[in-house]
Amino acid sequence: MSLSTDPSEYRRVLDESDVICSEAEVDAAYRNLAEEIGEVYRERSPLILPVMVGGLIPAARILAHLDFPLSIDYVHVTRYRGSTRGRTLEWFSHPSTDLKDRSVLVVDDILDEGVTLSAILEHCQGLGACDVRCAVLVDKQLNRSRVLPEADFAGLRVEDRYVFGCGMDYRGFFRNLPGIHALSPEEAARA
Repeated sequence: MSLSTDPSEYRRVLDESDVICSEAEVDAAYRNLAEEIGEVYRERSPLILPVMVGGLIPAARILAHLDFPLSIDYVHVTRYRGSTRGRTLEWFSHPSTDLKDRSVLVVDDILDEGVTLSAILEHCQGLGACDVRCAVLVDKQLNRSRVLPEADFAGLRVEDRYVFGCGMDYRGFFRNLPGIHALSPEEAARA
């Protein structure tokens, strides 16, 4: 499927979307996440692993509030590749840091079904990490079971809608938005 790059199409999607978390709410969530993470990791020198590409912005925003020794690497794993529906898990990059006996915090944008995050956590444990947890900006409240029931740290809880902004995308666009938007019901039906 070829994705459109027509700005007018994406402007329409944005204009018709609902803002479900304002920039101020998101900023407060990042500060709260950093405080909770600091309580657990301040004396552990953790390895922070953002999940590319969605976890890039949440990780950067959280890291800006952390004031203790830590190191950073990343993983690149996806099920979407620009699509709005998940497919087979694809690994593009594994951590290059030795995880043996490390405390590892995986940071992603959203916990939806938990397929990707669960696989990453298992992978890190298999590489010898002594403690593996995850932090997400958004925990989507589903009315069905998930592979990963909950994140260790979650900033915001949102209803079960297609959301974008703050690292989450709509067809590869809008990860840069400072607030969280949800597709209109009409657009969600087309997605």
